[in-house]
Amino acid sequence: MPPETVAPGEPSASPTRVDLTGEAADLLRRLTGIHGPLMFHQSGGCCDGSSPMCFPVGDFITSEADIHLGDLAVDGLDAPVAFWMSTAQYAYWKHTHLTVDVVRGRGSGFSVEAPEGVRFLIRSRLFTDAESVALGIDRPTLLVDGRD
Repeated sequence: MPPETVAPGEPSASPTRVDLTGEAADLLRRLTGIHGPLMFHQSGGCCDGSSPMCFPVGDFITSEADIHLGDLAVDGLDAPVAFWMSTAQYAYWKHTHLTVDVVRGRGSGFSVEAPEGVRFLIRSRLFTDAESVALGIDRPTLLVDGRD
């Protein structure tokens, strides 16, 4: 089932790892008209690494060091927008649902939205128990006062 647009921080109706807001979908439609099909990559590294980078398909090469989290279906686009994350970043965020949003301000010069005066931003929340079960993810163990 394709991801739907959601409000930041709200659980999605289907258990997806990544969704997008309506504002992000609008920007992706506009950017696709300029650059052609697009994809996201989130590295967690330097150069605004906590923000997802948006590239024309083929401009960023993924490898075994990356995990495909999902495809974002955007109404009006012929192809979905793939969302990839580095395996190192995924190790920290595997219990987290991501929502791609847009905010004013300039992000990294590597991402295609940089000249638009906006940047993509990740809003995150822990998966609900139901989402974790549906996705086959063990809930994180929290230690409180030395006890599980």
